[in-house]
Amino acid sequence: MNMKGKKSNEIKETDAGALAIKKALPGLPPLSHYASRKEWEHACWQKILNSEKLKDILGIAVTSYERHNLIIRVVAIGSIISGKKSGEIAKELWLSPQTISSIKKSISGTNYRSYRETGKTARKKKVYSRDTFSMRKRHRGRPVRTKYGTVYLPY
Repeated sequence: MNMKGKKSNEIKETDAGALAIKKALPGLPPLSHYASRKEWEHACWQKILNSEKLKDILGIAVTSYERHNLIIRVVAIGSIISGKKSGEIAKELWLSPQTISSIKKSISGTNYRSYRETGKTARKKKVYSRDTFSMRKRHRGRPVRTKYGTVYLPY
């Protein structure tokens, strides 16, 4: 149930990207059926590799770390499409809210670009507020510049 003024966390199944991913996703086993995450990841990877074309290419080109990341992201996509909330997905898969948000944006096709993909000029500059209290501080003595900064010596 949506309340007025709040955004919905669910991705609409009418999105073209979501439908394409849902069709391409194999039926991955749930995490609760396995004693360890490693066993579960191995079972998921075997499900994904059932296709002979993908098996040869991915077996050569993907490292174990990349395989882990792929599995986690594919399962996150499946969870998002099935309607799970971001908090549930984060707890189950040990993902950050930023990762889940970026996956949602990429599914919905809003031309999401990661922080690294955006140019330096496109990024927002951080604006630091000036501390007015420290600017009013009055030093006693004469200022002497040293390699450690300005030191105030007595007159």
